[in-house]
Amino acid sequence: MKIVVDAMGGDHAPEAIVEGAVLAAREFNTNIILTGITERIQAELDKHDPDRTLSIDIVHADEIVEMHEIPGKVLRSKRKSSMKVGLDLLKQKEGSAFVSAGNTGAVLAYSTVILRPVKGVDRPAIAIQLPTLKGTSILLDAGANVDCKANQLFQFGIMGHVFAEYILEKENPSVGLLSIGEEDSKGNEIVKETFQMLKKSHINFMGNVEGKEVYRGNADVIVCDGFTGNVALKISESLAEMIGSNLKLMFQSNWLSKLGYLFLKPQLVEFKKKVDHSETGGAPLLGVNGVVIIAHGSSSPKAIKNAINRAHELSEKNLIDHIKQDIELNLADVESQKGTLWKQIKNIAFGNEGSEPKGEDDPPPTDSNSKES
Repeated sequence: MKIVVDAMGGDHAPEAIVEGAVLAAREFNTNIILTGITERIQAELDKHDPDRTLSIDIVHADEIVEMHEIPGKVLRSKRKSSMKVGLDLLKQKEGSAFVSAGNTGAVLAYSTVILRPVKGVDRPAIAIQLPTLKGTSILLDAGANVDCKANQLFQFGIMGHVFAEYILEKENPSVGLLSIGEEDSKGNEIVKETFQMLKKSHINFMGNVEGKEVYRGNADVIVCDGFTGNVALKISESLAEMIGSNLKLMFQSNWLSKLGYLFLKPQLVEFKKKVDHSETGGAPLLGVNGVVIIAHGSSSPKAIKNAINRAHELSEKNLIDHIKQDIELNLADVESQKGTLWKQIKNIAFGNEGSEPKGEDDPPPTDSNSKES
């Protein structure tokens, strides 16, 4: 099993990416393929693995996708980028997963075109793990789709359910729909329509959840559109940064608070680890035919190492196959509901028995008193 890594993607590429790959190869014994400009990658590899003892290969790519570039333009003009070369390797089964800390929009665009969406999924979604009072929850979409239809949000719920069950190992995970109130009637029309679809599905749908419920952990999966999810994520990151900065100032204010920090240090370190995004490394792009992990643009070597490990885990646990199975089950449910609805319409139109008027090609009614000729 090999993990393909875009060595040129991210604010600190290729230095942080290569170092993270070396850490993953050493700690997890992972086989890795780095895509990008060979000379620059090899120069970094020589710093960390001069004897070349690790199972890290390089596949050359001429172009780099910059963080500020427009995804649509990248898709048309950069056909030899490290990102595209890496995803081509994944499609060709040369690797089992792909990791990039590069331009998120470009990763999304390339993945959709090269790998194609899973049958029954209209749009892929970015799934973010959140620390909660009860452990971990997953929120999707976190920014891939600004505008969503009800059936797309419904698909996000199915994929989130699969991720929570097979990756977070939650039995019968609960799925909530992010809205402005818990009541069925709250939210815009798309949220209301999605509510009814999720309610009729086979997953454990708990109804609407408000923003205040996100970190309480009552919902294992939180479904929303990418605009709402990304705003919620960025606000959360800002809040965590503010709390961290204030705690640091507080503990440095006087000798008594410094003494208090010494006693609390183990607990504070554990708390920081729980809320640190680098511990998970990156967010999976769910809904395409392949394991794709999108890491933060400012990822450290530690974050890249953990993103590679997460990619290996998702591939090993056959996440894509499980998503395909649940989506197929969902499609079967939808077809079944259509059949039930048609029966109800016939009952209303033609009577309780659902009998329809006979056409010209229908056989004549049987007369029990008539004789055979």
